[in-house]
Amino acid sequence: MVAAPIFGYLGDRFNRKIILSCGIFFWSAITFSSSFITEQYFWLFVLSRGLVGIGEASYSTIAPTIIGDLFTKNTRTLMLSVFYFAIPLGSGLGYITGSSVKQVAGDWHWALRVSPLLGMITGTLILIFVPAAKRGNAEQLGAQLKARTSWLRDMKALIRNRSYVFSSLATSAVSFATGALGMWFPVYLHRAQVVQKTAEICTSQPCGTKDSLIFGAITCFTGFLGVITGAGATKWCRVKTQRADPLVCAVGMLGSAIFTCLIFVAAKNSIVGAYVCIFIGETLLFSNWAITADILMYVVIPTRRATAVALQSFTSHLLGDAGSPYLVGFISDVIRQSTKESPLWEFLSLGYALMLCPFVVVLGGMFFLATALFFLSDRAKAEQQVNQLMMPPTSVKV
Repeated sequence: MVAAPIFGYLGDRFNRKIILSCGIFFWSAITFSSSFITEQYFWLFVLSRGLVGIGEASYSTIAPTIIGDLFTKNTRTLMLSVFYFAIPLGSGLGYITGSSVKQVAGDWHWALRVSPLLGMITGTLILIFVPAAKRGNAEQLGAQLKARTSWLRDMKALIRNRSYVFSSLATSAVSFATGALGMWFPVYLHRAQVVQKTAEICTSQPCGTKDSLIFGAITCFTGFLGVITGAGATKWCRVKTQRADPLVCAVGMLGSAIFTCLIFVAAKNSIVGAYVCIFIGETLLFSNWAITADILMYVVIPTRRATAVALQSFTSHLLGDAGSPYLVGFISDVIRQSTKESPLWEFLSLGYALMLCPFVVVLGGMFFLATALFFLSDRAKAEQQVNQLMMPPTSVKV
């Protein structure tokens, strides 16, 4: 989170492909090394998990801007959809792989030794095959942008960009919900089954992994379905209105809030019904990932996009998943301790705490509606600024 603005600055001024690969290599090395830290050095393990965020900041900040300079319009939306599908896919595979590896090995450390290998392979493939796209190349073929503006000027411009600010706040709402739900839903569903007397209370670690595996599988599939549905809906709605991008996001968020609320209604009596609501709610929630990035590409000029993505990432983590799991857990504990403990009360207290998530998702939908009000004017301003920054190729010093 803290490193994102740094990579945003670097990504707008230096070779993005090299920065991206180095970040992935760093992430892989730190993750693998942390799996060998013993319990006597817990502080070092905590530090290593923090350092992992540096690597994550590099590719989450820079990768979308490279895609934005390789494609335009509907093609860019599709390619961003493919990229952002990796978020729920990775999350879902993380649940499945992590739980399975821990179960087989009997040691959770082994869960940290699988993904680094994939990271090293990915970083190498990026260095070899990904083209070094020039900033703004997709918008204006045969031309290149002038020298970059200062970082302070970039920040001032972004803060004054209303579409960017509101869409960033909406992204924070999505991050808040996904962080809290991803952490607590498997626990909540297990407690629901305990109440229904279809599962035993977990008194020792490791607990069963069935709920994590099912939730992970649903997250994988809904991630794919969500980004594809969002991209398709946006492409169709662009024929009807130029404000399609933020409006589709708003509808997805508000619809997701409804089905998230229905999860708590269904879970007490029907786990299958809860899973159906999770499936629909996550599909609608994930439908805005790629579209939000596309909104940023439209309203921010190419030489500020890495900084814009970085600031948006910083904001979404700060206001979102950095604290939402802790906040939900804290609220649940406060409610649970207010009366005599029982399996039913543990289930209900966590459900009451998780009800905060659909409320935040509704706020996110409102922010997307606010984005729709300013989207056209901010996009026109960005296009005008790009035209002012363009120079003939012969007069540009590469």
